[in-house]
Amino acid sequence: MPIPLVNSIASWFLKKRFHQMELFLKYPNEVQRELLHVLLETAKNTEFGKKYDFSSIRSYEEFKERVPIRSYEDYESMIERSRLGENNIFWPSTIKWFAKSSGTTSAKSKFIPVSQESLEDCHFAAGKDLLCMYLNNNEDSQLFTGKSLRLGGSKELYKENGTSFGDLSAIIIDNMPFWADFSSTPSSEISLLSDWEYKMKAIVNETIQENVTSLAGVPSWMLVLLNEVLEATRKESLFEIWNNLEVYFHGGVSFDPYRDQYAKILPKDSFKYYEIYNASEGFFAIQDHNDSSELLLMLDYGIFYEFIPMDAYGTSDEKIIPLNEVEIGKNYALVITTNAGLWRYKIGDTIRFTSIKPYRIKVSGRTKHHINVFGEELIIENAEEALQKATRATNSEIVDYTVAPIFMQGKEKGAHEWVIEFKKAPNDIDAFKHILDQNLQNVNSDYEAKRYNDTTLTILKVREARKGLFYDWLKMKDKLGGQHKIPRLSNTRTYVDELLALNEVNSFSS
Repeated sequence: MPIPLVNSIASWFLKKRFHQMELFLKYPNEVQRELLHVLLETAKNTEFGKKYDFSSIRSYEEFKERVPIRSYEDYESMIERSRLGENNIFWPSTIKWFAKSSGTTSAKSKFIPVSQESLEDCHFAAGKDLLCMYLNNNEDSQLFTGKSLRLGGSKELYKENGTSFGDLSAIIIDNMPFWADFSSTPSSEISLLSDWEYKMKAIVNETIQENVTSLAGVPSWMLVLLNEVLEATRKESLFEIWNNLEVYFHGGVSFDPYRDQYAKILPKDSFKYYEIYNASEGFFAIQDHNDSSELLLMLDYGIFYEFIPMDAYGTSDEKIIPLNEVEIGKNYALVITTNAGLWRYKIGDTIRFTSIKPYRIKVSGRTKHHINVFGEELIIENAEEALQKATRATNSEIVDYTVAPIFMQGKEKGAHEWVIEFKKAPNDIDAFKHILDQNLQNVNSDYEAKRYNDTTLTILKVREARKGLFYDWLKMKDKLGGQHKIPRLSNTRTYVDELLALNEVNSFSS
């Protein structure tokens, strides 16, 4: 299809879609309340809907009083019944797909229901919106002259009891319309391979022959792939391979620790980065402007949002609030009700609002991934801001990292222990340690207070990881690729102790 025609079609869709978006931009809270009523009406005759008498709920307040907040463990038995082929439990339409996700909060697998409605009205709709927003902001884009290099999960779709489960990316690729598959690389056959290391080599071999104009995938794993592409072609810049490359659509983990490394292999000021916020449970927010660090919360994808202020999370003072009660700058745990039958579900992510007209957010971390052993309230957002400043100040680069507490013993005070795998190590690791510690104090007043005169915490410790340590740890746990990620912060030493033990073992990936 000629590019002008493609852009004309996209422009037509964009104008139509912008009219719909204007509704939730102008009337966000009304759109959300109406969506809640639609979800309740749709599911009123399900087993779950009858249990909580959805048909008689007339307001958000009644919904909040009647339906309890739930975690995955609260849903697990119902999801297992659904996976075995039982219908109309928590959503009226047949659930054919389950996104397998272990996340980083638990070793066991989670199976998140993906309905036809959520696939079409959430995930696919978000993909179209992302492209439309990008094209609207970049009218001279030549995106459709080439293909998008997509890097999805490493698991196949497995059939079980009439239902399928696998990585969300595999489910999306398997159900993708032909035109979308035609404009992507690698082929679906390669994208759905289960052997991650074999798949990476196959992707390199196929994609270096293509005219790639965009990239899409998780920053950590995409960086691994792109470095393999450069090694295979003996090039230093990706533009030497794909000279029409213009944008990278990324999500899944924070981009900040990898930003400088991407800038080195994509050395053009005109190159664009677009962030998305999605998960197995749904697609939530999109960067809708060039060079922005904020994400527009999408309010019409069949997801009703609620929020738990993190300053009272898990305490007797915990409260749940709707969208119209959020405040700028505060951290909230995200609670969702979806068109796949998740009702008041704690997803485990934390966000911070940067604007309420319209509602814009930044992802700040995970509810279970912070360190607060000593009252320091260290969250991922703090850690990555400080780490980025430390690497820039010392001209160093990282591959991955994780942090855990060093607990007080006797008269010894506590501290934080950072296990960092460097791509380029700092010349002076002690100087790096002091810069990182000072920057943590600069961005987190609670950490600063605990560090004052070594009152509670002594200066952090940095343990240099051998090459390939984090890769080997993920491989050992069968978690290579896709949405699998390194747990950044933990209140326990479980991850750090495993990594330090493995650090003494010879790498099988170096």
